[in-house]
Amino acid sequence: MDHPSQVQHFTSEILAHRGIIHKICRVYRRDADDRNDLYQEIVLNAWQSYARFEGRSKFSTWLYRVAINTALYQTRKDKFFGKMSDLDSAENQPEELSNEDDLRLLYRAIDQLDAVEKSIVLLYLDELPYKEISEITGLTETNVGVKLNRIKLKMKNILSAYGAR
Repeated sequence: MDHPSQVQHFTSEILAHRGIIHKICRVYRRDADDRNDLYQEIVLNAWQSYARFEGRSKFSTWLYRVAINTALYQTRKDKFFGKMSDLDSAENQPEELSNEDDLRLLYRAIDQLDAVEKSIVLLYLDELPYKEISEITGLTETNVGVKLNRIKLKMKNILSAYGAR
């Protein structure tokens, strides 16, 4: 993996898809320093497993999987040590939400979800097809659909409790 072209290719792919990593970090970490630490951990894990990336899926699909698995592992580890993870606003905001208050409300609602639900809703909000969400999460496509329906209902209830439309 020391070949310069492999390093350059990995670096360019990470830079091109850094928004994925930022989204995952924003959802799983409240504190900016914690988000930065998670970002670095995700990139490190991606680099360490890059040699095994065979290109059978898109790089973004593979990166989502690495990022989510890293975030889930770190969340479990943090809970073990008594830390709580949360979320905050960040620079990589969804385009369809122009109102900053709506965006904060959405992320407050996402914060109420469990770790796996957060992963699924992020992938859904990025408009990934169920098949790709299935590949990333390791769930069946049917299970993704069932979980998404439950998450949507849960999010609707959470948002209505916050007084959202």
